[in-house]
Amino acid sequence: MTSVLDRFLRYVQIDTQSDPQSESFPSTLKQRDLSNILVVELQEIGITDAHLDEHGYVYATIPSNSDKTAIPVICFCSHVDTSPDVIGANVQPIVHENWDGADIVLPDDNTQVLRISELNDLGNQIGKDIVTASGTTLLGADNKAGVAEIMAAAEYLMSHPEIKHGTVKILFTPDEEVGRGTEKVDLVKLGADFGYTVDGEAVGTLEDETFSADGVKITIHGVSTHPGYAIGKLENALKIAADILSSLPKDALSPETTESKEGFIHPVHFEGIQEKAVLEFIIRDFTDEGLNQKENLLQSIVDKILMRYPHSSAKMEVKEQYRNMKKVLDLHPQVIANAVTAMHRVGLEATPRSIRGGTDGSRLSFMGLPCPNIFAGEHAFHSRLEWVSVQDMEKAVDVIVNLCQVWEERA
Repeated sequence: MTSVLDRFLRYVQIDTQSDPQSESFPSTLKQRDLSNILVVELQEIGITDAHLDEHGYVYATIPSNSDKTAIPVICFCSHVDTSPDVIGANVQPIVHENWDGADIVLPDDNTQVLRISELNDLGNQIGKDIVTASGTTLLGADNKAGVAEIMAAAEYLMSHPEIKHGTVKILFTPDEEVGRGTEKVDLVKLGADFGYTVDGEAVGTLEDETFSADGVKITIHGVSTHPGYAIGKLENALKIAADILSSLPKDALSPETTESKEGFIHPVHFEGIQEKAVLEFIIRDFTDEGLNQKENLLQSIVDKILMRYPHSSAKMEVKEQYRNMKKVLDLHPQVIANAVTAMHRVGLEATPRSIRGGTDGSRLSFMGLPCPNIFAGEHAFHSRLEWVSVQDMEKAVDVIVNLCQVWEERA
């Protein structure tokens, strides 16, 4: 058996960053480097139908070994890509064994320090084995911890036929980090009734609620002319865009000023010249009504700014990204109940909570595959301080295995 740690250490060294500016699918071909490896490893443990499709999705099936015929088919899903926010190439993972609680100074950049006082859940890891990167890159625990855990659980199930389970599907997706992880998934081919993404944070967490999310693009057309003769004529699109940004609320409605169930308006991209500028935002809230309010506020800011630029124009386009999966999951309480039971069986107190973000499960739920999120142990994701503990990853493997048993027993 290959340990979950051995798998994880290999996977994080493969650069799989996605690219939000790319129009290809997947957005980067290098994501396939890991996906191809996963297919080979799945086949090596005896999963004969494992394959990579033309869109970069890995599909695989662990056949049922139960005499029962009405067991729901469940799926475990993780994404292979890592965030484009921080460098993901040449990751050098470090295992800090039997960590004593002291500050962890990352060797390749000693300004990067993991401190109990600053990182959630780190104080609960004393005595455990902590994995970090070396300081100049992200680690990739989001979501290669989940990938490694699903792979380790699959190998365990294939090697232990005495553990009864129904049909189990495995799905590894590309481009989750750029909001396109389920764009081309084939749910008919997948053939699952219910699913679980393995992409959560602290051990024991079970996330059944996400943000609802929209993307907003504002295209500004100014009036360009020679700057030497621009008096009374020039309306600089860059300045109009800057005015819009500076008019956003300073003490509310931003990621840095909100928490819990509060949503936000967050600019993520700005480019242009004096004739034309483009602003891109992500809008987040736990309700559709909250999304609409924030989008209306942004439109009102744009309209107010344009009153000072009578010959310029701006077009605001809203694109739905995903919706709060709780609407769907509340209709299928057994999905959460079985996960709670599986966690109890491995000695964990399940902690239901909301995600101030989204997972592939958000969109999968609305596509017809109810899909909450269970912990993978990843922390401080999208940063150079990203970390995961080996023992938390091992617990996630245990939960996956037990979850398969629970569904079989209750069928």
